[in-house]
Amino acid sequence: MVALGVLAVLVTAALLTPADSGIGTHKQLGMTDCGWMVTIGRPCPTCGMTTAFASAANLRPVDAIVAQPFAALAALFSAALFWGAAHMAVFGSRVGHHFGRLVLQPRVLWPMGAAWAVSWVYKVLTTSAPVSPG
Repeated sequence: MVALGVLAVLVTAALLTPADSGIGTHKQLGMTDCGWMVTIGRPCPTCGMTTAFASAANLRPVDAIVAQPFAALAALFSAALFWGAAHMAVFGSRVGHHFGRLVLQPRVLWPMGAAWAVSWVYKVLTTSAPVSPG
């Protein structure tokens, strides 16, 4: 189930055209503009993630990093997770259980959260506020 879920995300990302601006790719999925961008003119913590995943899935790693560095790493991790989960499903391997115990600990999760926060700050600093009409 994990392999299929991650594969669905990666295939969806591959079918999207990454937005040149680094944000807005999610609108191809029928979603609305980012509420933070509309309200305060600044990106939310997830702004650029769909664009980064789409760029990574379309084999444009530099564009993925520029769009949202944490999401670029998350896309790479997702691809590895797919293959690991598929291996577990096909061969009955228990390596995922051991990996999960290693990764799902505060000493790993806190640095991941910090990396996400740093990527959000990067996104805020590199995204220009939208120009209001009129």
